Amino acid sequence: MLLLSGAMTAPRALRAQQKAMPVIGFLAAGSPGPGAPFVAAFRQGLSEAGYVEGQNLAIEYRWAESHYDRLPALAVDLVGRKVDLIATSGSDLVALAARNATSTIPIVFIGGGDPVEGGLVASLARPGGNLTGFTLLVIELNPKRLELLTELVPQARVIALLVNPNSADAAARITRDVQDAARSKGLQLPILKASTEGEIDAAFATLLQLHADGLVVSSETFFTRRREELVGLAARHAVPAIYALREFTASGGLISYGPSVTSSFRQLGIYAGRILKGAKPADLPVQQPTIFELVVNLKTAEALGITVPPSILARADEVID
Repeated sequence: MLLLSGAMTAPRALRAQQKAMPVIGFLAAGSPGPGAPFVAAFRQGLSEAGYVEGQNLAIEYRWAESHYDRLPALAVDLVGRKVDLIATSGSDLVALAARNATSTIPIVFIGGGDPVEGGLVASLARPGGNLTGFTLLVIELNPKRLELLTELVPQARVIALLVNPNSADAAARITRDVQDAARSKGLQLPILKASTEGEIDAAFATLLQLHADGLVVSSETFFTRRREELVGLAARHAVPAIYALREFTASGGLISYGPSVTSSFRQLGIYAGRILKGAKPADLPVQQPTIFELVVNLKTAEALGITVPPSILARADEVID
């Protein structure tokens, strides 16, 4: 009888231990494959905060596969599973979906735009509510990317901009900012739109018809997920292109300028750990990147017949050859 009692008690004790383990809901706009380096950095930050997945922490992953219409249901699903915290990745739309699903579960986000302007937080210093996180300023940097591309291709007269129309607010702001920058330089700036693989192919066909001298690829989860395809098309059609993330240049892209996303995901993990230990999102300021990476791929430049000017080489944080 005593042995039976002990055998029955053990599973109850195990269930209690499992229930006590905190659970994070990881809500992402993209896909597991392209998102793997960022998830690894997130886990690293969690481990620095004392949490290791599978040991004293569980993570429930939800991937929208770039179908933004799935985000609200995925967020509601995580709330229904009573996770202790939601971490969002991919765009401000992901954080908005989580915020709309719960006003009580803490949310840490990584977004590309201004979280105050987007209505996610009251202010960067004191977010208020149940959200805090990191803004990558990728939207604000697009005019700088245009400037760098014209420095790399000084004879350019027509430079196209690629945006995702599914991210309507971000696309409109990016278009406005880059159009202003192009106008000041006397450049033509045709706007290309793509939200599917077929539309990416069509955008490059249009690019050739326009005889564009270059391409600015806006920062967007859909494009990050298809970075190999975009880099391959740019190479095949001999189009000088600039990207927002180092990952594009490492995959063979010509040049990129933007924050270190992996570093930001590591910090996101640290923030998540602090909240699990009792910190309130309202008291944790939204962080902005302080270091931006300029990465140049000399092998790609040579293939395109481009001589990278010393002014860019001197400022580059990394040169791939």
